[in-house]
Amino acid sequence: MKSQKEENQLMNTSLALFEDYKIRRVYDEDLEVWWFSVIDIVRVLTQQSDYQAARNYWKVLKNRLKKEGSEVVTNCNRSKMTATDGKQRLTDAVKYGII
Repeated sequence: MKSQKEENQLMNTSLALFEDYKIRRVYDEDLEVWWFSVIDIVRVLTQQSDYQAARNYWKVLKNRLKKEGSEVVTNCNRSKMTATDGKQRLTDAVKYGII
C-alpha cells in the first residue's frame, strides 16, 4: 500500500519536452519545486539516442565528479520516476536551479 506522499508524487509527474527528447520530472509539493531526471538531461546534452548509453555516461561522470568533490553530485537526490517499462524506479534528479 502506498503512502499519501507517494500517491501525491505519482500524481505530480510529467514529461517536459526539449526538441525531440522527453525529460522526466516530478513535482515536490513540500518544497514547491520540480525535480528533473539527470539521465534524461545527459541524454539531451550528449544527443544520445540510446538511454543506456546516457545512463553509462552519467555513471562514469558522476564517479569522476565525486572524486573531485564536486557539489553537483551532492545536489542530486534520488526520486522515483516512471521508467520506459512503466514501473516506478529510483533515478538521480536535480532541481531546476541546479541544472
